[in-house]
Amino acid sequence: MAKSALSFVCQNCGAAYNRWQGKCDGCGEWNTLAEEDITGATTMPVSVRSRRKGRLFTLETLTGKTQDAPRLSSGMAELDRVTGGGFVRGSVLLVGGDPGIGKSTLLTQATSLLARAGHRAVYISGEEAVAQVRLRAERLGLADAPVQLAAETSVEDIVATLSEGTVPRLVVIDSIQTMWTDTVESAPGTVTQVRASAQALIRFAKKSGAALILVGHVTKDGQIAGPRVVEHMVDAVLSFEGEGSQQFRILRAVKNRFGPTDEIGVFEMTGLGLREVSNPSELFLSERDLGSPGTAVFAGIEGTRPVLVELQALVAPTSLGTPRRAVVGWDSSRLSMVLAVLEAHCGVKLSGHDVYFNVAGGLRINEPAADLAAAAALVSSLTNAQLPTDAVYFGEISLSGAVRPVAQTSARLKEAAKLGFGRAVLPESARGDIGSDAGLSLDTVAGLTTLVADIAARGQVRPGKRADPEKNATPGQNRRQGG
Repeated sequence: MAKSALSFVCQNCGAAYNRWQGKCDGCGEWNTLAEEDITGATTMPVSVRSRRKGRLFTLETLTGKTQDAPRLSSGMAELDRVTGGGFVRGSVLLVGGDPGIGKSTLLTQATSLLARAGHRAVYISGEEAVAQVRLRAERLGLADAPVQLAAETSVEDIVATLSEGTVPRLVVIDSIQTMWTDTVESAPGTVTQVRASAQALIRFAKKSGAALILVGHVTKDGQIAGPRVVEHMVDAVLSFEGEGSQQFRILRAVKNRFGPTDEIGVFEMTGLGLREVSNPSELFLSERDLGSPGTAVFAGIEGTRPVLVELQALVAPTSLGTPRRAVVGWDSSRLSMVLAVLEAHCGVKLSGHDVYFNVAGGLRINEPAADLAAAAALVSSLTNAQLPTDAVYFGEISLSGAVRPVAQTSARLKEAAKLGFGRAVLPESARGDIGSDAGLSLDTVAGLTTLVADIAARGQVRPGKRADPEKNATPGQNRRQGG
């Protein structure tokens, strides 16, 4: 019998060490190292394992016919959009999200729709009993769907059961942290068990052709718990996001070998489950406060879909030595850059003000095209100026104060025109990318100083203060230049 090999493995990132230490050098977390037996199934003597000779295989060329992988539609258009058109046969997806965000609800609906379409769909729950899953299905009105259900955590038993009869088209494992395999001696939920269990289930999916969905827990910072190697083993990683106070949820592709990684699917949580939102712009702008200073509508792009969302800014005087900067839904470093450009090139003094910035509705924006809309909202709040309610903003701001063009200008303008907007403020160099059928009145700006002067000219008197639009302009900049 081989001697057991012990190692100290970080339960957050999967890094292994020969001895225990308080801090993990890989991820920087404290007290995450646990002692594990990493001998596993490699107890076969080296002399025996080294006797096997490798087999010959055929080498292919780059030229040749390549057929697209067949896909299986889930019956949910938003889920198919994120996955790239449906589930690929033999693919493995990892779905992560905060507890209670609706992962089980989403997957219960997907398996039920596939089962109703005549496909074999299996739902394996390692966290809930069968009766609990049935209660959820009854609440969603899906109790009559012929979904095959089980509550099991042994990977060997799961693979043996799924191998009997017709190969299932979709298998859901909820969740991978509760699975365990006999090949390793670690406790369920440890890094070694998660890696070994995922590897066994992925091997079954690749051999049988069944699409496999693994549900993963997330850490306090929103990352999928467990080793990063699991994310590299799967074909796609989907993140289910949303605020507990908001009724909608966003499914975002973080990694996808069979489709784009910048697509999002929008769902609304209702009493009967998740409802697909085909036009998310109407949802994000449904409770918009018209005519309020400090708000601007940003025309963004999420994957191939244009999305309009309201950006909110609040600039308030501070008595603290260091002003506060609070950001929700946007990159804080991006906001700091926009504030620096406004102060350096436009004369907008924000060093004595607290700045609060929010993306309405809970959507998180990643593209730099939101710079121009963010700057407009900040200046509007500082000068108490109301921006036009029928205008949308988009454009990237450079460190020199110039406004740079962004991609897919025509798609942004068409979405704004479809929702009833009449004006668009965009970079001047983007005129060449606009078709003749834009349908909007275009206000182009070459530099940020032009936008600041135009908004400052709209400024109103604050209670107890006298408005001075010229105070926020760069020396030498006047209203005539902003017109």
